[in-house]
Amino acid sequence: MPAKAAPYGRVTQKAPAVPEVHILWITAGLGCDGDSVSVTAAMQPSIEDVLLGAIPGLPKVHLHNPVLAYEVGDDFMKYFYMAEEGNLEPFVLVVEGSIPNERIKKEGYWAALGTNPNTGQPITTNEWIDRLAPKALAVICAGTCATYGGIHAMEGNPTGAMGLADYLGWDWKSKAGLPIVNVPGCPVQPDNFMETVLYLLYQVAGLAPMIPLDDQLRPTWLFGNTVHEGCDRAGYYESGDFATSYSSPKCIVKLGCWGPVVNCNVPKRGWMAGIGGCPNVGGICIGCTMPGFPDKFMPFMDEPPGAKLSSTAIGAYGMAIRNLRNMTNRTVNKEPKWRHSGTKLTTGYQPRAY
Repeated sequence: MPAKAAPYGRVTQKAPAVPEVHILWITAGLGCDGDSVSVTAAMQPSIEDVLLGAIPGLPKVHLHNPVLAYEVGDDFMKYFYMAEEGNLEPFVLVVEGSIPNERIKKEGYWAALGTNPNTGQPITTNEWIDRLAPKALAVICAGTCATYGGIHAMEGNPTGAMGLADYLGWDWKSKAGLPIVNVPGCPVQPDNFMETVLYLLYQVAGLAPMIPLDDQLRPTWLFGNTVHEGCDRAGYYESGDFATSYSSPKCIVKLGCWGPVVNCNVPKRGWMAGIGGCPNVGGICIGCTMPGFPDKFMPFMDEPPGAKLSSTAIGAYGMAIRNLRNMTNRTVNKEPKWRHSGTKLTTGYQPRAY
């Protein structure tokens, strides 16, 4: 009898043959399609590698994203109707863009995808989520708008926008027992998203344990550390050496960087091929991967309130550290005195007497 693996959970034995998986990607939330565009730059893995079967152990994957698909109109929408009817299983639902509140207005709609053939009216994004989420194997939010509401959910917005977990509930589980998986970023870092998709596909194949998430439903291995912990400028902070202009390579906390308190791996990972990422190219971190973005990080470009206290405190400490390190550097940055030419050995070597 062939060995079996626990579906959607930890591998116990050799994994069975895996099914084909469809990824239904809704970009009809309140958004700019920036996450779809960003993901085309992914390299670890790339979309092409996943779709063309270049990665061992993965199921065959079909992607249905309106920005990237070659189908249009009814040819594209048929996959969403098939999934609703239970004829496209298993499938993973990806949501991009924040979720508007369709209950707070008297007429019209905030966001929609496709048209109801019976009524001729648009099918709202909310309705698609209600139809598809309960039948999905997993639900992934791509970008900060879908995860926490993002720009569209700022104070004073007229749409009542929110993240998907606010809409479905933070304790919501898919039919496979998976919580919503949030991969924030404005836009999402491409490899962060595709690596998360890869993990879930391996989980579907029975080759990975339950995906580890933090209390904000972010993958812990991607968002467990702060920007500051992975930043090349962090050493300057420790020694209290701060930039006064954006052309400086020093710590930019006093120019408005929120890196010490923001969970994000962009300084370590870069943006494409390890290159780029906000602080790496002189840009401040504005906290776009955080649930409180953007309201709690404004006004941008100003020194964060907590930084005023911490950077002042680190200033005195940092000055002492710099002086001590300069002293040590002067000592170790020259050769020992016994390295010289001549007839006298001054290394301190004492020959043994036999």
